[in-house]
Amino acid sequence: MNDSRPPTMRIVDNADANRYEAYVDGELAGIAEYIRTKNLIAFVHTEVEGAYEGQGIGGALVRTSLDAARAAEAPVLAVCPFYTGWITRHPEYRALVYTNRSRVSD
Repeated sequence: MNDSRPPTMRIVDNADANRYEAYVDGELAGIAEYIRTKNLIAFVHTEVEGAYEGQGIGGALVRTSLDAARAAEAPVLAVCPFYTGWITRHPEYRALVYTNRSRVSD
């Protein structure tokens, strides 16, 4: 019998490892590493396993993490080029990006 159901994806914030993790059918498929201060989140590296490239894993990691930053009212510093490009293509997230005018306290 052929199982043609779509894979299930789950994104979790593994705060102990400072990264968001994407799981597809229980297997780790990608990560988005961050550095978090009291009021700023810097996304520094995103990686998707080769077998999962082109399946929207990276975009799901970015969207989930940026939605969490928005909910926490934390400005975002997009150090990772993947984040920078993704935010450029999704202008509804540009207001999250840290600027000199963003209010960040220690």
